[in-house]
Amino acid sequence: MRFDILFPTLLFVVTLVAMFLSKKAEAKFKATVEERELGNRDVALLVAMIAVLVSIIAFVPQMAIMALFLFSYATLLFTVSYAFSDMEKRRMKLYCGVFILVSVFAAVAAFFGVVPAGLRIYGTLAFAGLATGSVIVLMYAARREVKPKWYVAALSPALFLLLFVFYGETSIGFIVPSSVSFLQFPYLLNIYGLLFAVLIVAYLNSLFTWKTVFIFAALLTGLDIVLVWVTGQMVQAANAIAGLGLPVLVAFPTLPIILTMSGILILRLGLGDLFFAGILATQTMKKFGKKVAVLSALTISISFGLFELLLLNFPGIVSALPATLPILLGWLPVVGWKIIDERRKKTAMTTATAELKKD
Repeated sequence: MRFDILFPTLLFVVTLVAMFLSKKAEAKFKATVEERELGNRDVALLVAMIAVLVSIIAFVPQMAIMALFLFSYATLLFTVSYAFSDMEKRRMKLYCGVFILVSVFAAVAAFFGVVPAGLRIYGTLAFAGLATGSVIVLMYAARREVKPKWYVAALSPALFLLLFVFYGETSIGFIVPSSVSFLQFPYLLNIYGLLFAVLIVAYLNSLFTWKTVFIFAALLTGLDIVLVWVTGQMVQAANAIAGLGLPVLVAFPTLPIILTMSGILILRLGLGDLFFAGILATQTMKKFGKKVAVLSALTISISFGLFELLLLNFPGIVSALPATLPILLGWLPVVGWKIIDERRKKTAMTTATAELKKD
């Protein structure tokens, strides 16, 4: 029997990271979104927009899709970086130091021909320029007071866009290769995919409430089932966007490794599914506390692993999996148990209070 422990573990770890980051960053992001919350109609409209986007994605020009997604990613990175750019000098040195090192390494790699031949000179100059800019930002920011700085926040989207342009089609870039080896694997795709999944949860978490998350979960799961198992449009849209090298998913081989006629089997998981699990767990932590939230993240991962068995062992029957379904089914038992337990305790307390009043 084929099985996999990597993706359930990955789902669990990413959910935990997003959950705890959301707790620490909620105050900063609430100020960014002006402490707004999504209402019932807003959630329904959001799911409807997702349905429309998935349905028309095949008819949208590729350059328009790429421009839209790259703009969205760059905006997210800038917004999150700006919210945390009011860091002290020691952290500022560490933060800018990372960009300097990565830029220098990318410039050297470009110079020695890792990037396509036609982009070698441009890539070397671009990353050298980013490294120089990072040094200037570090020197300038160190002299200023501790407050948000736009020029510090601009480093992260600049690095992402440069890596996408110059390393997107390399062996370590954003394209999933047909044959996999450790030297030719989409490291950048997975790094940015996991990063964006965590950041989206942390950024949008404050918009949801305990009530609207139930509505969102029900509508999104129903939509996912229809678009994956009924119309197949979700799979077509995912393949179209992934073919452009955009980090809309993560791709890893199974663990243990499964060999097929075409090589090592690679599974993909969309960022929307990671976001969905993260939002459910984060809202659970806000409602019932850390222990219940961690338990829900664990049951979500177990449920996903069980459904994954169907995908791995019966590919002729289940060719694609609407991952929101096992995520929701793994979350509901823990939440349902906790809701019933809370009501039972409330009823017992009310009864005890009434009896004391009688006495």
